[in-house]
Amino acid sequence: MPLLPQRLILSYMIRLIAFLGNPGREYRETRHNAGFMLADFLYPDASWKIRFHSAFANDGGRKLIKPMTMMNLSGTAVSEASSFYKLKADEILIVHDDLEQDLGCARLQKGGGLQGHNGLRSIKERLGSDGFWRLRIGIGRPVHGDVRLFVTSPFTKDEKIRLDALFSRIPPLLAEPMKEGSVRI
Repeated sequence: MPLLPQRLILSYMIRLIAFLGNPGREYRETRHNAGFMLADFLYPDASWKIRFHSAFANDGGRKLIKPMTMMNLSGTAVSEASSFYKLKADEILIVHDDLEQDLGCARLQKGGGLQGHNGLRSIKERLGSDGFWRLRIGIGRPVHGDVRLFVTSPFTKDEKIRLDALFSRIPPLLAEPMKEGSVRI
């Protein structure tokens, strides 16, 4: 197999991971904060600093952010970090909750629809592209009731156990080079 030029290899690498959620103690264990929760699971010893309207950390060559704007304004933080590091959309991974997948499922994909997710909409608007990678963490959809109340409600104890089991299966999805795929418990 011929060697790929370094420039081509770099274009397939994820250089920024944005874990979406809402800042504040009242949102800490809520469904909308599945992205923040995965960041804390994968990087328990990260040294987070405030930068780009985000909690910011380094993981080798990857930059990690947890936007400290509210979810619906996540594009502010992602675009600031992206501009600073001169990143293309396909070098960015957005980790977010997904109503369309059952709890216990996660899917990695490049591009795709916004599925009514206002955080993704904000990012697309600010980047001018939807060609970024997404790690969609399934939270399920409520059978009855208001979706806004559902996403801002906390996981139950049993749901949290399932979520942690899912999180333990995610690292292979994030290996380079990125490939679309899914995991479930």
